[in-house]
Amino acid sequence: MQKINKMKNLTLLTFCFIALLIFTKCSSSKDDTEKEEEVNFTVTSPFVRDTTVTREYVSQIKSINHIEMRALEKGYLQKIYVDEGQFVKKGQLMFQIMPMIYQAERQKAQAEVDFVNIEYENTKTLADEKVVSKNELALAKAKLDKAKAELSLADVHLAFTQIRAPFDGIMDHFQVRLGSLVDEGDLLTTLSDNSKMWVYFNVPEAEYLDYQMGITKNNMLKVNLMMANNQLFDQPGVVETIEADFNNETGNIAFRATFPNPKRLLRHGETGNVMAKTTIKNAVMVPQKSTFEILDKTYVYVLNKDNIAHARLVTIGEGIEDLFIVTNGLKAGEKIILDGIRKVKENDKIKFTFVKPEVASSNLKVAAE
Repeated sequence: MQKINKMKNLTLLTFCFIALLIFTKCSSSKDDTEKEEEVNFTVTSPFVRDTTVTREYVSQIKSINHIEMRALEKGYLQKIYVDEGQFVKKGQLMFQIMPMIYQAERQKAQAEVDFVNIEYENTKTLADEKVVSKNELALAKAKLDKAKAELSLADVHLAFTQIRAPFDGIMDHFQVRLGSLVDEGDLLTTLSDNSKMWVYFNVPEAEYLDYQMGITKNNMLKVNLMMANNQLFDQPGVVETIEADFNNETGNIAFRATFPNPKRLLRHGETGNVMAKTTIKNAVMVPQKSTFEILDKTYVYVLNKDNIAHARLVTIGEGIEDLFIVTNGLKAGEKIILDGIRKVKENDKIKFTFVKPEVASSNLKVAAE
């Protein structure tokens, strides 16, 4: 019995020894793992340089000349010489309103001129012979001038029955049909001169100041147009006009850029995005992957002199590929964590390797690690 107890004690001792070895090994492995998990972070600084950014603005595209073609006289629409969507030349006949009444009025006015002219010639002959006074001759001359004026007015009314294109342009759809009775002022169609296009877009005050400080009389702001199909329009534009006042509700001011449109690709009423380049002096930039967001606010981890990390709120102005331009909250020379920001907590004291800003800007990836 005593021998059996000794055997049990020996077995228990052996088991305890083995367990102690296993525990020690596990503890050692855990310590090694913790040591392996100690992170050596990559740290850099913001870098400052002049940079060019491209800003996009929603725009409305208008023809440089877009007018309504309206009837100038009352009557039946007798002929239509053009078609919807057709390109017409300046002076080309487009519509004909039935002219018979106006032709009759013109003939009547011409007959009146002929009659009064005969009276004037007779009176002039008598005045030359001193049979009638000069006042009677002046009265006859006034009657002739009046008759000629009425003839000119009849010519104008008759001409108004023909509606001609005032400039080269593209027709819109018809508002009336052949044979319609139109009144003076009724809309017939619209005509657009698309040889050049005016593109309107709104610019915030700060960006307006950036543009104004960078342009001169001989160096106007040049812009490009991204069309609705996400293709870049093949003609550059120039901002030629800026409105006088800011909109107090939006804080924006309207710009107008002029684009050549030789292929007539752009049409009145289209939309697109104006892309304008501007140079920002001494822009403070950080890699995008060094930033993180909390409730739509952007932060970076900044190290103090004791290498302790603190999250700091920054204001982002522009995005350039994998970089952010910081307009507020960060200065050149401060240390920020570049990689591994998800492993950092507030007030962590970290070990790091410092990378120069110029090196950090190469081979960037937007996603933070």
